[in-house]
Amino acid sequence: MTAPDTTILAPKPGQTLPALHLPLIGGGVADITKPTGEHDWRLIVIYRGKHCPLCTQYLVELEATRAQLSDIGIDVIAVSADSEERATAHLANIETHFPVAYDLSEAQMQKLGLYISGPQSGVDVARPFAEPGLFTVDDQARIQLVDISNLPFSRPSLAKVANGMAWLRSQTAAFPINGSHA
Repeated sequence: MTAPDTTILAPKPGQTLPALHLPLIGGGVADITKPTGEHDWRLIVIYRGKHCPLCTQYLVELEATRAQLSDIGIDVIAVSADSEERATAHLANIETHFPVAYDLSEAQMQKLGLYISGPQSGVDVARPFAEPGLFTVDDQARIQLVDISNLPFSRPSLAKVANGMAWLRSQTAAFPINGSHA
């Protein structure tokens, strides 16, 4: 019997993030990699789900930085593996003005190179869920920033991400994407 392949293939800076179409809270479907409106970049925040209090705090932080990101042409979307019912219940107590997608599948988690955790005893989770991930993609869905973690307390400060993206987008010289050197 052959052992299962446990190779993790995380997306690399400069690569194109695969298009992923997911349903949105409130209706509709979105390609999470496509900026909307007048924005030409998108920040994608993958969160663990309703069961995670640290994710709730991170969504609040995302709302607090949303306007700053929008001012520099970056819109935001949050994504989880929660069902529509769980995601809607989770957001009922959080003020958000950004789209939230749900039903991220295990296959989609793998495409994004995310760590996946399964239901744990004592935790209110019925199916596998994605551990945190953060991607910033440009108008071609090329990864400009990637941060993937296996734990919810190991995530970048969104205020620092917004400040860094503001600096990066203000540069007039065309730099190669950091981390994309062969």
